[in-house]
Amino acid sequence: MNQKFYDFITKFKDHKLAVGVSGGVDSMCLLYWLHELKLNVTCLHVNHGLRAAADVETAYVQDVCKKLDIPCQVFYWTGEKPEAGLEAAAREARYKMMTDYCHDNSIDYLLTAHQSDDQIETFLMNLSRGSGLYGLSAMLPESEKNGIKILRPLLSVPRSELKQYCEDNNIKYFVDSMNSDEHYTRVKIRKNRHVLSDDLGISDDRILLAVDNLARTRQWIEKYISSRIELVIRSWGAMFLESFLFDEPEEFRLKFLGDLIKRIGNNDYVPRLNSLKLALCKLQGECKFTLGHCTVRRLGNRILIVPEGKRTSFRKRHEKRKTTI
Repeated sequence: MNQKFYDFITKFKDHKLAVGVSGGVDSMCLLYWLHELKLNVTCLHVNHGLRAAADVETAYVQDVCKKLDIPCQVFYWTGEKPEAGLEAAAREARYKMMTDYCHDNSIDYLLTAHQSDDQIETFLMNLSRGSGLYGLSAMLPESEKNGIKILRPLLSVPRSELKQYCEDNNIKYFVDSMNSDEHYTRVKIRKNRHVLSDDLGISDDRILLAVDNLARTRQWIEKYISSRIELVIRSWGAMFLESFLFDEPEEFRLKFLGDLIKRIGNNDYVPRLNSLKLALCKLQGECKFTLGHCTVRRLGNRILIVPEGKRTSFRKRHEKRKTTI
């Protein structure tokens, strides 16, 4: 068992856990490691119905869980499937079913089997798109999705180590045919990223070190913005002076406004970047508009954000509060 994995996961040994298991090498190894540690875990498997082998994989995951005495819940993705963006739609459906189950069963954390090769590929994909800090910091070991804490305990473990463990212990796993389809950008990167190391001397360890450094900066920024949002929500009811927003750098403004609207509008996602940039332009002067199920208004030097349909009365709020941010 990998020591970095052990050090990470034992912090959560007293919690109820769920783990997404597809039947691939990464998730099968993760399932067995969790079993070795005797953690309180439930296996969640999603059958997308997209491949001929899907039912075989489902039956195998169920059989393994029965052998290991691990509860197993299977979900089926039914209904219309989009022709465009199928992979993204399947991912969102998968997370929705698994996080709903966690909510319904009071499960604290959902584990996924993303490993260090996935992390490197994500970094390089986002680099090719010209991403900023949030894209280049790739996947965080701890994050949140649909109100459930997501843990990725294998981000420091290479795929080769997981594969070796399964082969050494005669653990069967399935290989997704999509993993060799070069129509997908991730597969192209996977098959060609050796050039970075072989020709340029940029090793996997160096890429992961860069990702970790970026992630620490990202986490500090997120903590700072979260504290500012809590200050607004708890003390001033989402009314604040324009200087509270515009005295900060642009990256802060975009992240703060997006996260605040997501929180107040009770949304799953922040508004799109272009929408946030347009909102910031409007907020340079007096305005009133809707965004992300919220009404956003500026009057004088004050900005107010409330759920859509709720009255935006500055006077009543000002009377209740002697001061404003």
